[in-house]
Amino acid sequence: MAGYNDRYEVVIGLEVHVELHTRTKAFCSCPNEFGSEPNTNVCPVCMGLPGVLPVINRTVLEYALRAGLALNCEIASFSKFDRKNYYYPDLPKNYQISQYDLPLCRNGYLDVAVDGGERPGARRIGITRVHMEEDAGKLMHGEAGTDYSLVDVNRCGVPLLEIVSEPDLRTPEEARAYLEKLKAILEYIDISDCKMEEGSLRCDANISVRPVGSTVLNPKSEVKNMNSFRAVQHALAGEAERLSAILAEGGQFLLETRGWDEASGLTVQMRIKEEASDYRYFPDPDLVPLVIGPELIDRVRSELPELPAAKQQRFMANYGLPAYDAGVLTGSRALADFYEACVAAYHDQKVVSNWVMGEFLKLLKAHNLEVAASRLTPSHLVAMLKLIDQGTISGKIAKTIFEEMFLSGGRPEEIVKARGLVQISDEGELGAVVRQVLEDHPGVAEDYRNGKEKALTFLVGQVMKATRGQANPQLVNRLIKERV
Repeated sequence: MAGYNDRYEVVIGLEVHVELHTRTKAFCSCPNEFGSEPNTNVCPVCMGLPGVLPVINRTVLEYALRAGLALNCEIASFSKFDRKNYYYPDLPKNYQISQYDLPLCRNGYLDVAVDGGERPGARRIGITRVHMEEDAGKLMHGEAGTDYSLVDVNRCGVPLLEIVSEPDLRTPEEARAYLEKLKAILEYIDISDCKMEEGSLRCDANISVRPVGSTVLNPKSEVKNMNSFRAVQHALAGEAERLSAILAEGGQFLLETRGWDEASGLTVQMRIKEEASDYRYFPDPDLVPLVIGPELIDRVRSELPELPAAKQQRFMANYGLPAYDAGVLTGSRALADFYEACVAAYHDQKVVSNWVMGEFLKLLKAHNLEVAASRLTPSHLVAMLKLIDQGTISGKIAKTIFEEMFLSGGRPEEIVKARGLVQISDEGELGAVVRQVLEDHPGVAEDYRNGKEKALTFLVGQVMKATRGQANPQLVNRLIKERV
């Protein structure tokens, strides 16, 4: 079968659920904490016992406004809560407090480019709505080899935002780029830790396919259980192929919910998808409507931090960075703050960028760490760069020191001293090593005299090997050239 990129267009819309890191839950005073003992952060309100009355957490409202403004949404002056009715063992009330026809925020957008850069031609992805709701509990299946499920209701009532995109995404790669940019914005405005592994950022993807040139929206599949951006991209790519095969064979699409199975790399049917009417939405009689005045909107807007796109442009203008570097460095607020702390104390912004984007990100990825969890601080990096400038260490030695700082948190001066890594810049000492290398490799020296530049690289390498990488490479180059 021809690939979907050849004959069919993919249509993707994403529904992202974001857990807000408020101190308490959405409608009661229970702690909003991850990792507590099961069924301990509960009360009659979040358990839905008779006679209780929920009260909106004002911080949830303000966080929702932050998100809506950061995502270029219109803010509704009048909004209300609704009950979304369904039965499931982890939902004690048998309904979820959500928003249906009058959400708080609507008609927003994000400009997304697959390369992650802010550039002319980046595609605008519409955001249908951002609304508030509460989370359900959690079912734990087959714990410790059992054949039954357990229910933890700690998560009931945890505040969520649901961010629903228009079906404007056209490739799995574009969907991943959208999610990465959305996550960065949510972290910048400090409303969630966005940890997918803990469930504080969850994504459901709606996907359909149609012949290239068609404007008809075919029935969609909703794909769930994706716990990383990589999983979202792979699940969508696989589902696009499956749907394309059905279309090519003249089959019928089902409106269905499917789960992503990481082990097999396939989606599997979970159930036939519900329609909105199946949830029997109606206004929650226990919660008053929300009337949002311009004063509150203006205050929340004034408190927004500099967002990734603006910060990227500033990094390019103020620090002379190319768009790619600035895009990577502003991809997370913590990384951008790390970089700015470095350049505040060191003169060469591009050198700092190279180290942060290269060695630092490589080690963070290798050890599966966030920036905040790293033992290496901006002052470590700046101190190491100054040692290079002073000629105390070489760039090659610096990589060894950098990794040691990352692992141990030790200061670069202490590591240099403890491991005897001071760069050799004594001309007499290096001259003796160069003389010996030239005597040991007369043929290579002759090649260099005859114009073979690669011979110089070999000779420098032999000197570096003899000095365990501690020779000053610029001085070695000069000495070899003078003596050959």
